[in-house]
Amino acid sequence: RRTPLMVYAIVVACILVFLWQIGLGRDGMQRAILGLGLIPGVITGSAELASTLVLVPATATLVTSMFLHGGWLHLVGNLVYLWIFGNNIEDRLGHLGFLVFYLGCGVAAAAAQIAPDPGSTIPMVGASGAISGVLGAYLVLYPRSRVVVFIPISFMLLHEVRAFWLLVIWFAVQLVSAVAAPAGAGVAWWAHIGGFVAGAVVALTFV
Repeated sequence: RRTPLMVYAIVVACILVFLWQIGLGRDGMQRAILGLGLIPGVITGSAELASTLVLVPATATLVTSMFLHGGWLHLVGNLVYLWIFGNNIEDRLGHLGFLVFYLGCGVAAAAAQIAPDPGSTIPMVGASGAISGVLGAYLVLYPRSRVVVFIPISFMLLHEVRAFWLLVIWFAVQLVSAVAAPAGAGVAWWAHIGGFVAGAVVALTFV
């Protein structure tokens, strides 16, 4: 019923920030990820970033990290999920409510990633934690909605499935991956889980 202005704004912001990252060159992009990405050990105080790399206070990286991405596939994959599921949630929460919800889920996701390994020095970047919160809310609020997905079986490539099953399977994959992933894995599985759970819990108050 309403134009998802915040979804549009977040998509544009992430694209512009990524173009800025590319413009920095390979070394500059790495410095940006270290300076603006979320490093668990720096947040908890068990590690320290070199002064030449500090761009914002450590706590600010809880937010800045949500707008950085490590590559085109990382960026596009996240934004597709936000584009598909975000508009309904923004319609339900309103523009400002959605923004607060989105950022809050991102912070919850970061906390979930920090908790298992608070001393980690691997920077975390990407919108996937916050977007996972959107998916969790969608599961609670619109479980019977049907979503078109790409499944290359037989001669049919596109299939309609209920959002409930799609998102339950998605969450199960994240959970299994988080448990099975070796230390230092490049994907923030626990952030996905934390964001999803946070989004679902918040959405329960709107049911």
